[in-house]
Amino acid sequence: MRSIIIGTAGHIDHGKSSLVQALTGKDPDRLPEEKRRGITIDLGFADLDLGDVRVGFVDVPGHERFVKNMLAGVHGIDAVALVIAADEGVMPQTREHFDICRLLEVRQGLVVLTKVDLVEDELLSLVRAEAEELVAGSFLEGAPIISASARTGVGLEEFRAALRSIAVDVPTRSTDFVARLPVDRAFTMKGFGPVVTGTLVSGEIAAGDELELLPAGHRVRARGVQVHGTSVPRAQSGQRTAVNLAGADAADIERGMVLAPIGRLRPTQIIDVQLNVLPGAPRAIRTRSRLRVHLGSAEMLGRVRVLNTGGEIQPGKTDFAQIRFEKPVVALHHERFIVRSYSPAETIAGGVVLDPQATKHRGKELTTTIEQLRALSDENRARKLAVFVAASGDQGLRVSDIAARTGWNDEVISQAATKAQETEIVEAEGVFIAKEIFERLALTAVDAVKVHHQLQPLSRGVARETLRERHFTHAAPELFRAVIARLEKDGALVSEKDVVRAPGHAVELSAADTQLREKIAKAYEEAGLEAPLFDQVLDALAVAAAQHAHARKILQLLIDNGTLVRVQGEMFFHSQALERLKKQLRQYAVEHEPERLIDVPKFKDLANVSRKYAIPLLEYFDSERITRRAGDKRIILK
Repeated sequence: MRSIIIGTAGHIDHGKSSLVQALTGKDPDRLPEEKRRGITIDLGFADLDLGDVRVGFVDVPGHERFVKNMLAGVHGIDAVALVIAADEGVMPQTREHFDICRLLEVRQGLVVLTKVDLVEDELLSLVRAEAEELVAGSFLEGAPIISASARTGVGLEEFRAALRSIAVDVPTRSTDFVARLPVDRAFTMKGFGPVVTGTLVSGEIAAGDELELLPAGHRVRARGVQVHGTSVPRAQSGQRTAVNLAGADAADIERGMVLAPIGRLRPTQIIDVQLNVLPGAPRAIRTRSRLRVHLGSAEMLGRVRVLNTGGEIQPGKTDFAQIRFEKPVVALHHERFIVRSYSPAETIAGGVVLDPQATKHRGKELTTTIEQLRALSDENRARKLAVFVAASGDQGLRVSDIAARTGWNDEVISQAATKAQETEIVEAEGVFIAKEIFERLALTAVDAVKVHHQLQPLSRGVARETLRERHFTHAAPELFRAVIARLEKDGALVSEKDVVRAPGHAVELSAADTQLREKIAKAYEEAGLEAPLFDQVLDALAVAAAQHAHARKILQLLIDNGTLVRVQGEMFFHSQALERLKKQLRQYAVEHEPERLIDVPKFKDLANVSRKYAIPLLEYFDSERITRRAGDKRIILK
């Protein structure tokens, strides 16, 4: 069955709730104070079964003091019923509610002239003309204008027929987004626990789903799901939905939270937006203004920074801005919102979120920022994804980062990424980065290796970690690996275990350096397993103190080519001495089958070394998997 959500709108006491009750037989006013005072204070809900269409009504309060409650419910509607009392005509809240619907880009609806049993035909004609003038040039121009009376039942059948017609015209909700339910009501049901309700604006929620309540991040499970008061296995986008939650405390749930799949969406406190200031707004929106922002079912306080050079947006104008909230909120790209002034609270603007995970902008970046925001207004998803990736700079974005900004499901992200990779982005082990930035980092790596070879000709290459820390500081590790792999594939660099070098680089020693290298190697070869410290070797070879740093480069060459092995700190051994000791160990193990155990005293005797050398050697053999510690002994491995 097709489902649509209809929101009522209009001035206080114009008969919105009475009309809904007359249509559905259900009183949307549920609070005792509402019944006592005869006005709607908070959101009310009812549903109507038209056979092939199920209509969910969100009945909103009309009093100016409760506009924030109205905004909590109107965000997810498919169409609006603009209610105007025939005995009063268009009133201030009629206009404000209508402005809100236009700013939220509601595209379907109808006008209902209520209480027609209280007026003569002549006055009814005047009110009809006034309604037509109000909606001229808007999405309601040409929409049905129905005369009705909740008391007599006049016009109700015509209203039902109009709702069925609207349901046919309302576009089917996209399936490209993950589940998202902005909470507009939370309560505890005896015997069941916490229940949240709202319009499921996208995706599906099924009983048993693991979800989270944002921005708090509480993990919950959907114990049960209801649509229009009936238990269902699964609720779909566009339906008024109630979810019984397990794992949540009712005291921790409030209006404005968002129920979503775990890990898909993220809270934010800074968003980049496009603002549309109402022509009738009392003043311009200026940088540093404190505003009330209604996003989904949440009302948040924040300060605005207008991104144009003048620092303000005049009434009737549209421009880019950044809003910094006082508390975290959940926002998604292309989500629409309403702005009200801080005091007095009145609707002054609406807007659309462009970058929901924005960062503070510096003045010199504004031109680039505005270009990016303009590009984010494009309908091409691949282009949007490329813009988000480019804005992330060296860090790049993962799929989870893109999902948190857009709410797109994995299939949509994959399709957009594949398209964007044709021209604008590169994927590096699951991290997306702009092609331009990838190429810049690649050139930086090649240049860094070239400079290193020039400054240190005796070095085999740049240590991989040093290259990453110096030139990929803000980049993900995956990006560094991808750049090096790409350069190696292209033949621009060679990666060897722990160093990166140019493909044609070879260490060329002078005669003096060659002689010193041979002397150092001979010194360690003769020392065997009682190797001296390197400084002691240099002193024995009468190497001047000023040349010690240069001599250490030659030492590194000996380590790189495997002649010497660093066992611990400044303790180096000739590789031949270590190989002889390994053979002795294995022979000892054969003689002590099946235990193959050796303790420190026996190892000292076997190697003919003191404890000073024995312990570091045993730890080295442990790391090389020649031995394995077993209590205070070692097992000699095969």
